[in-house]
Amino acid sequence: MARYRVGRIGEQIKKEISDLIRTELKDPRIGFVTITGVEVTGDLSLARVYLSILGSEEERAETLKALGKAKGFLRSELGRRIRLRQTPEIEFRFDSSIDHGQRIMELLKQINQERGSP
Repeated sequence: MARYRVGRIGEQIKKEISDLIRTELKDPRIGFVTITGVEVTGDLSLARVYLSILGSEEERAETLKALGKAKGFLRSELGRRIRLRQTPEIEFRFDSSIDHGQRIMELLKQINQERGSP
């Protein structure tokens, strides 16, 4: 039963942080960000937010740095939007699964072209 609640809270955090980044943050260093998932600990003290960032490595690093600076604001706004006894600490992590999938697709295309298949 507790796992179900943690999952629901994770999805709500994902929705709210995505909305906050899109509408409230005006930092020009923040590029095109997609939140791919949120992992919340069982005691709701930490929320790991996984991000996919479009752009070069330098732009990704700048976006992560800008989001790191905005952690306090995001956490306080999250506390206002989601009523919990304790608002979880936010930790941003880069999710490279989309890049990995794209690389696999490119390799498969290359193999198909070498074999002569459409």
